[in-house]
Amino acid sequence: MLEKDIKKVLVSQKEIQEICQKLGTQITNDYQGKKPLVIGLLKGCMPFMAELMKYLDLYLEVELMGVQSYHGGTASTGDVKITRDLDIPVKGRDILIAEDIVDTAKTISIITKLLLYRGANSVEVVTLLDKPAGRVVEFTPKYIGKTIPKEFVVGFGLDYDEMYRNLPYVGVLKEEVYTK
Repeated sequence: MLEKDIKKVLVSQKEIQEICQKLGTQITNDYQGKKPLVIGLLKGCMPFMAELMKYLDLYLEVELMGVQSYHGGTASTGDVKITRDLDIPVKGRDILIAEDIVDTAKTISIITKLLLYRGANSVEVVTLLDKPAGRVVEFTPKYIGKTIPKEFVVGFGLDYDEMYRNLPYVGVLKEEVYTK
């Protein structure tokens, strides 16, 4: 049913698994001897974070943080709201933020600065998708799954108006769906 709204598949389910395995190996190697706190930014991070964690051979803790910047549209408003804060302190911790996509980088830049202000030892970002053509803030994630063009994508956690998160792949949403 949802497929009728997708113009094309940009990242297949198989490719997502391969990306997560590659990123997991790299992160496991980089964090040897450390016990990172992996923070997922809700809601979009959930499928990516779950898949990525299968490949992290580390002692780690997991936390979730609710952050909104789209508020139902197709572009970030720039108004970042924390809707669910962390339950544990980050002071002295090595933080790895798991993000579904880095687009404008407004949200991830603000959250990174906030965690450092709270005393985190280090803060790095792992993202399934990087869309540098959408940047309005200078930011480069340390771990990038795939760089994509400036198109509106949904699936595998990414949404339009809270829909399409449950697609097992990332696809480009047909323009007529969000311009009605």
